[in-house]
Amino acid sequence: MALPKRIIKETERLVAEPVPGIQAVPHDDNLRYFDVSIHGPAQSPYEGGVFKLELFLPEDYPMTPPKIRFLTKIYHPNIDRLGRICLDVLKANWSPALQIRTILLSIQALLGAPNPDDPLANDVAQRWKEDEPGAIATAREWTQTHAAP
Repeated sequence: MALPKRIIKETERLVAEPVPGIQAVPHDDNLRYFDVSIHGPAQSPYEGGVFKLELFLPEDYPMTPPKIRFLTKIYHPNIDRLGRICLDVLKANWSPALQIRTILLSIQALLGAPNPDDPLANDVAQRWKEDEPGAIATAREWTQTHAAP
């Protein structure tokens, strides 16, 4: 089955105009699969880390959001042990007007601003609320252990 023009256009733009701190490379054998790496934002517990993610565009993309998950272990209230991400634009607030690059920027922003009030990893969110400095220290530690470039 041929790839929709939209996916081809988005992929070409991602390659031609990369987003700072984000790299998304489609697989040669399946252009719906991308290997993604996101650099942890400055002034965040994830600074200095490079996080690997996988992104898949379902058959009905862009009517449904891409499937994305972290492959790199991360200590974050909105990302669970399986790497799933709790982000409104990947669920209820998805719109076909959004693009792969918009979603990747939203994930990068989430790294810079964890939201323990809308958690996916309840234990992490609880710790974030009760002991933010401790949670941030653990997030930094995990970044150095699991996401060192």
